[in-house]
Amino acid sequence: MPDDNEIKTVLDRVVKAVTLRASVGQGTAVTKVHKRDGLTAEVEDGPWRFSVGMSEKYGGDNSAPNPGVYGRAALGSCLVIGYGMWAARLGVPIDALTVEVHADYDVRGELGVEDKVTPGYTAMRYVVHIESTASEAEVMKLLDTADKYSSWRDDIMRAVPLTREVHINTAAKR
Repeated sequence: MPDDNEIKTVLDRVVKAVTLRASVGQGTAVTKVHKRDGLTAEVEDGPWRFSVGMSEKYGGDNSAPNPGVYGRAALGSCLVIGYGMWAARLGVPIDALTVEVHADYDVRGELGVEDKVTPGYTAMRYVVHIESTASEAEVMKLLDTADKYSSWRDDIMRAVPLTREVHINTAAKR
């Protein structure tokens, strides 16, 4: 497991590389999601494979976490990892760190019961529990800096343009 000095060294090297040539840090991430039996999906991203599903109360078999779990986990884990990265870069020790992601919802929107109700979350917030020997000012600087540069926090706070492209194979119907 790399320590904070090793993490800082790696991050400093990456910062230098993308500062010298921005294209080094640009690209497109691709994740493939395949429908499986019932309300289960298999996710494939590089070497990673995992399942997503729905609970019995929505017609699934509860064999895997639902998309909301992964969405909240994406935000929470991005924040925790970002805090760790910035702690290493800023020299702020972290003894313990937990982020809770809270998401309020009303399923009437998702189920098409009430068009005036949004299908997504109505509000989100995160609660940071942190232990450090650093001063409160140093910890707040760490958190504020990491929040400012958190990619998933930014994706949620700012509406990211989303488009749909469809490819239909009508030969499968024959």
